[in-house]
Amino acid sequence: MSLAGFGPSQIRYDMFDLVKSAEEARRLDKCERIYHRGQDMAWDGREILPMLIKQHGGIRVSPEKREALKKVFAIILWGEFAAWKVSAQLADRLVPLEAKMAATSQAFDEARHFYVMHDYLKELDYTIEPLDRAPQALLDTVLETDKLPHKLLGMQLLIEPIALTVFQTVRESGIEPVLCDLLRYYERDEARHVGLGMQYLPSMLQRMTKREIAALFAFQVRLMSWAMAELKVMESDLKVLGITPRVIVARTRKKQLAATHEALSALGVAWRDERNYPAATLNAVTEFMFPEEHLRHDPKGRIGSAWRRFWHKEELHDASEFDQHEHAIKTLQGIQ
Repeated sequence: MSLAGFGPSQIRYDMFDLVKSAEEARRLDKCERIYHRGQDMAWDGREILPMLIKQHGGIRVSPEKREALKKVFAIILWGEFAAWKVSAQLADRLVPLEAKMAATSQAFDEARHFYVMHDYLKELDYTIEPLDRAPQALLDTVLETDKLPHKLLGMQLLIEPIALTVFQTVRESGIEPVLCDLLRYYERDEARHVGLGMQYLPSMLQRMTKREIAALFAFQVRLMSWAMAELKVMESDLKVLGITPRVIVARTRKKQLAATHEALSALGVAWRDERNYPAATLNAVTEFMFPEEHLRHDPKGRIGSAWRRFWHKEELHDASEFDQHEHAIKTLQGIQ
């Protein structure tokens, strides 16, 4: 903190002077491209939502499903707000110019996601109220940490893939046409946001001690626990929408594993040979909390299924997992 102009400055003149390996330079170049791609793919929420409402003749959904949509997407709404805050924090505190640019692009997108989702929910007669404990704790845990690797891992590589999975699954359900078309826009943006974590977290991991890395993975387990509790909160509403939590978990895991693949590779982890114990634990917990229908009233069977799932070897996933979200959308520069 400076006093009367004396002392350390908040202006980082060293952002251009960081020593980079060839691999790190390649990843930072991708971060810069995330920023420019965000500029190219920007869309006007003030135009798109009214256009979709007019195109589909309004929002038409049964009262029961309307309430379920409100509850699920109220969680999404405040998740977008948290992502807006976290990306702004990252844009302020990350040092390399390219990483700052990518985080700034995300903050711009998340602000749009927040106000457009709020406008959509108003069409469903949504009234603002506090979240349940689990989703609020998940978001607060990432917002409150002052450690940048924790923020990157928590938001870009854990929470964003959850949101992306919900968007994809609800869109495919066809439950409400306006929302389903709107989610194509959200998917395009969110799939791009994961890239910041994929490209910059490896650089941070390579500079961390083993103790710091262990603390980061402990933070990951903590977030996964709250995420599972959040899914339990959403379970009944998802079922009303015709969506089973097991589908959400399975799809989310593919995206999270694809996103963390590159980060773990930067640590020299042989992805095909080494076990990812946080992921294995999550898989086991999923089997117990959200069992297959024939095991729902069989505690012993659920435990056995969870145990087998824990030791099941993870399938390899890579960045191509996110290609399925490259929908054509109406941007400020035309259809892309």
